Amino acid sequence: MTNPSDHPVDPSIDGSGAHGDATPDWPIAVRGVTESVVATLGPNERWNMAALGLHAPDQVGDPVTARTWGRTRTWRNFNERESGVIQFTTDPVEFVDAAVTIREADTPVLPGADAWVEIDVEAVGSGEQGDTPWVDWELTPVDSTVRRQRVPTINRGFGAVIDATVAASRLDVDAYPTDVLLDRLVYFAETVEKCGGDDERTAFATLDTETGWRDRLSAGRSPPQFDQWVDSRLAESRPSRWIRGKRDGRPSPRHSTRRWGCHPW
Repeated sequence: MTNPSDHPVDPSIDGSGAHGDATPDWPIAVRGVTESVVATLGPNERWNMAALGLHAPDQVGDPVTARTWGRTRTWRNFNERESGVIQFTTDPVEFVDAAVTIREADTPVLPGADAWVEIDVEAVGSGEQGDTPWVDWELTPVDSTVRRQRVPTINRGFGAVIDATVAASRLDVDAYPTDVLLDRLVYFAETVEKCGGDDERTAFATLDTETGWRDRLSAGRSPPQFDQWVDSRLAESRPSRWIRGKRDGRPSPRHSTRRWGCHPW
């Protein structure tokens, strides 16, 4: 049996499993665009959950930033409260719920969050892409908590779920050809069937229902479906108020512009 003392912990590996020091005042290394779930307090005193891409700073000491698209609940709550709670979860069901549904809760931390960061936000730029306004925000950590540390694993099904939310959110956006996006979604569904577990299949079923992308496929195309995975897992994962349909005060992703901080493909 291997002796753990023969393999000392590499101090250059942060809690996210990535080489390099953690971003100052953050519990992880924010690199490239790191996906998260942000909780913001609404006028109804409930916490709205939404997916939010965190942009790594260009230089050490620069702030982490994020971009909101459209007049969303997150944009409104950032404007009015100037604060939020960033969460890091590897639960695909929680992530898809935040990305394509309205999910509100009495508390800001999801059950599956491994860590979270309380932030103050400040708008530092704005503009428009097509007909959609965007705002850039600087995120300043106030306090953070690490609930659990995990041994990093790589699952292609999980990655396919995350990328599928991006592709689905770009349907009906002129800059992204619909046929290319549908091809990607079919591929992602096939990857989830081959490589994903129960949670990935459940998350993809939610994506199917909320975006309706399968209705756009040409006759004869029948990618894997995951309806049978929905009921029990979703009942367990949605103790808070969950609302189907429109999220963030705008149409569902099949009728909305790009909602992510990533660059276009």
